[in-house]
Amino acid sequence: MCGKPGVKLSQDDISYIIENDIKTIKNQETVLPREFSIQVVQRLTDAGYLAYWAGGCVRDMLLGKEPDDFDVATNATPDQVRELFGKKRTLAVGESFGVIIVLGPKLAGQVEVATFRSEGEYVDGRRPESVAYCTPEEDAHRRDFTINGMFYDPIEEQIHDFVGGQEDLARKIVRAIGDPHDRMSEDKLRLLRAIRFTASLEFELDSITADAVRQMASQIVVVSTERIAQELKKMLAHPQRARAMQLCEELDLLHVILPEVFEHTVGISFDLWTQRLSLLSQIETTSFEVAMAAMLRDVPAPVQTQKHDLTTGTVRGVCQRLKLSNQETKMIDWLVSHRDVFDDFHEWSLADKKRLVVKESFAELLQLERTATMVNQKSLEPPEVVDKFLSETPPERICPPELLDGRQLIELGYKPGPQFQVWLNAVRTAQLNEEITTTGEAIETVRQLSSE
Repeated sequence: MCGKPGVKLSQDDISYIIENDIKTIKNQETVLPREFSIQVVQRLTDAGYLAYWAGGCVRDMLLGKEPDDFDVATNATPDQVRELFGKKRTLAVGESFGVIIVLGPKLAGQVEVATFRSEGEYVDGRRPESVAYCTPEEDAHRRDFTINGMFYDPIEEQIHDFVGGQEDLARKIVRAIGDPHDRMSEDKLRLLRAIRFTASLEFELDSITADAVRQMASQIVVVSTERIAQELKKMLAHPQRARAMQLCEELDLLHVILPEVFEHTVGISFDLWTQRLSLLSQIETTSFEVAMAAMLRDVPAPVQTQKHDLTTGTVRGVCQRLKLSNQETKMIDWLVSHRDVFDDFHEWSLADKKRLVVKESFAELLQLERTATMVNQKSLEPPEVVDKFLSETPPERICPPELLDGRQLIELGYKPGPQFQVWLNAVRTAQLNEEITTTGEAIETVRQLSSE
C-alpha cells in the first residue's frame, strides 16, 4: 500500500478508542453530518492515517454550498477502518472496493469511508475487475470529473487538488479527468452524470468531454435501467431540468434513453420540442413525477382496459422500462392522460367536476396544465374556470359523506352482487350533482333502479 503508513495500534489502544471516542460520539445527539465527518477524519488522523473529505462535498464547499453528505477517503484499509471504529458502528457494504460505512449518532447520519484506490479494467462498462490501494493522487486520477476529484483536509483546512478541479470550478467547466473516452468507458453512466453536473451547477461542458459523450451516447444501454432512472430523477427534480434535457438531445442521448420523446416530440417539430423545454423550465416543482409528465406530454397515454394491455410506445411503457415504482407510474400516466382536460371543464356535470378535483394528484395536474397554458400562449380561461369552481365550492360540498353503502343495502334486504356497485355509483352521482341530500332519497333511488 502506498502513501503514509498507518501506525500499528495495540489492542489497548483500539479498546480505548472504541470504548471512549465512539461512546462520546454516540452520546452527542446534536452532532450534525459535518461535525461527525470531521470527527471521523480526526480519529483516522489520530490513529496515524491520512484522511480527507473527498468528491462532491469538496466541490460544494468550494462553491459555498452546504454539502448533502460528506465522504471520506483514507489510506487505512477497510479492515483497519472497521477495527478502528468497531464492527457495531460500521457496515461493510462495499468492502471489496474499499468502502466502509461508519454509523454516527441520530442526527449525524453516516459517513462513507473509502480507501484510496486505483481500479483495474472495466470489462462491462459498469464496474472494475479489480482494485488496488494507492496514493491520494492516484485515487484522484481514477475519478470522473475534475470538479469531483479534489480532497480537503478539514483538520488542517487544506485542499489537495491533483487534477485541476479548482481551476475548472473557477471557469465553471465540467471536464473529465484525463482522456474523457477512458473515463466514460469505465462507467457509461458518466455520460449522463456529465450532463447532470453541467445543468445543475449551471456550468459549461468541456468541448472535448462533450464530444466523447456524443460519440459514446449509444453505449449508455449497457447501464442498468435503474441507474439510468436514478440519474433522470435527479435531473428532472432539479430547477435546471430543461437545460439537462436540452443537453441530452444535443449530445444524442435523448433518443437512446427516451426514444418515445424523440419520436413524439423532437421528431414532430423543433418548435414543439422548444415548447416542452419551456414547460420544463417554467413549471415550479421539485417533483420528479410532475416533471416527467411534462417531458412525456406528447407520448400516448391510453386508458388501460386490461391488466396485461400492451404498453409499448406509451407513457406506461416508458415507466415500466425504467422500472419506476407503481406509485410513480400511476401518477405520471394519470397526469399525461389528463393533459388539456380543463378545456371543456365548464361543460362538465357537477359530479364529474367534483370527482376530478378530489383526485390525489389534482393539485399537480392544475399546476402543470396552468403552466402549459401559459407556455403555449393559449387562453387562460380554462384554469381560471377551475379556480372559480374551487373558490365557490366549499370542501364539504365537493366531497360530502356518502349517503349509502353496501352494508346498508344488505340490511335493507338486497342480495349482494355486481349491481351493488352500479346502484351505489348512481346514488353517489346524484348526491354530487346535488339532486339528493338524504339517506332516504338515496334508498328511494336504489328502489327505483332495482325495479327497472
